[in-house]
Parts: sequence; structure tokens; C-alpha cells
Amino acid sequence: MSRRTDNRHRVATICREATGLPHHTCLGWAEAGLITRHQPVPEPEDEAQRALESLLVAELADGLREGERRDGALLGFTSARPTRTGLTLVLHPAMADRVLSTVLPRIDEHYGGLRGVPGLRIVPMGGNVVLNQLQGRATVALVHPDPDWRPLLPEHGDGLTQLWRRNRHRLHPAEVAELRGRAGSGGDPGSVLAQDWLNSRLLRRPGLLVAAGVVHGSANVYTHGGEDVVVEWCCGVDRDELERRLRRSGLAERPDRITERLRDRPWFPGEIAMGGAFVTLRRGPCYAPYATARRAH
Repeated sequence: MSRRTDNRHRVATICREATGLPHHTCLGWAEAGLITRHQPVPEPEDEAQRALESLLVAELADGLREGERRDGALLGFTSARPTRTGLTLVLHPAMADRVLSTVLPRIDEHYGGLRGVPGLRIVPMGGNVVLNQLQGRATVALVHPDPDWRPLLPEHGDGLTQLWRRNRHRLHPAEVAELRGRAGSGGDPGSVLAQDWLNSRLLRRPGLLVAAGVVHGSANVYTHGGEDVVVEWCCGVDRDELERRLRRSGLAERPDRITERLRDRPWFPGEIAMGGAFVTLRRGPCYAPYATARRAH
């Protein structure tokens, strides 16, 4: 085997582990030059697509409760088919309806404002679901492993107004305000852009996050106001090993448009930084009942 062929197989292997796609699919991408050693998973070609994927990550990280995450599907997906113009995600069957109810925008009177991804609308397409944003061409397709699946979509009620139902073809004022605030960014616009890159890349690498929650599901993902992503788990893969896999997949490969920051150099173990944005990996002690019982014996 030539060195070039060997390198392509290595890139394809990284792509397969990250996305869950077949090796031959990833190998074809490597041979076509769509993926490389520095970026072995296809990237979105425009910022609107990247921003949508980032918003999905932030909502799912904070909206899914720890006990709802199954079989290592920490964001609700088991595999991904990323392209430069869009993204297809395969839903975990036990989390599918919960994923949709989490990301679809609604006014929550108890919460006191907008929840979900502003501007997101749903388009049924056979047994699949396509999520579009009204203000652009960004789209994410959701596939269920059961071809007969039909989503149980959330309704109005209990203090909730489902904006995606009531305002199907236009933005609600609360969505407009949220999107304007994000564009203006009360914080550092550069950090928001960099966090979009990190979040989008995480969403396109569900196969790597599986290792943090597959042992018994005692794993969690959350953010601090959407300004970072924290992954916590107790058993299975070591923190350093998961960080190595994520970095090898190109997670922290800094694009030219992202300015390097001092904090891009790790200050804490398990911290992956890029352009002022962060993904933090934390492995802690196990409190699962079965694990306690095993230690007692």
C-alpha cells in the first residue's frame, strides 16, 4: 500500500469513528479531497449553517436532562452524515421526540421567555424531519431508524406557545430580538463565532461523544449560557483519551478567520480552546447504584 493510500485510510478511519458512517463512504471522501488529515470531517461552507448547528448543540446540551441521555447519545444522535451544505443526523429512537420538543421554539410563561432555537421550523418529509431556519438556507435533516416513525410533536398548553406552529412562515418578535442580540453579541463576537465552529464540529462527531456515556448513561452535557460546552461523565473512556480523539478529529483546528487567543493554550486538563471558545471534558467519580453495589462485593 502506498503512503498516500495509507494516509487516506487513516483519515477515513478517523472520519468513521467520529461520524458513524461506513469506512468506504469516508474513504471516498478522502480520495475526492473532501476530507483531510487536518479536517477529517466535512465542514459547513457558510456561517448560517454553522450557527444553526451551534444553536442546536446549545439547546440540546441544556434542554436534555441527564437521565434522558441514552447509550452515549449525549445530544440525542447516534451518527451523522455531514456535508458542506447541510447535515443529516440519525436520532436515538428513545430520544427522538424529546429532541424535537427541546429545539423547536416556544414561549414559556413559566421560564419567562423564548426557549428553543429561534427561527427554527419543521418540515415533514416522508418518515424523516427537516429543520429549517426561516431567515436563511440552513437546514438539518433528522432520520429515525424506524421507517414508520412519526414524531409526537409538542402542542400549545401548560404555559407554552409553540411558535413554530403559530408563526410558521414568519419570525415572532421574540425570535427577532434573540437573533439580533446574538448577531450583535453582548459578549465578544469573535468568541461567538469560534464557539459556533466548536459546537458545529461536536454535532458532526456524535461517534466520539458516545464513549463518554455508553457504559451506563451517567453522563451529562451543559453550557454556561451557551458560551461553552461541558461534557461530564464517570466511567468508560479516560479524559485524556477522549480529548486525544476529539483533537485528532480536527475539533480544535483553528480556521484562518478565527483569531488565536492566549487561552487557546490549555490552562486546565481536559480543556479544548479555540479563539476564546471552549469545550471542557470532565470525568468524575461514579455514583451509579450498580457500581456502588459492585464495589461492596
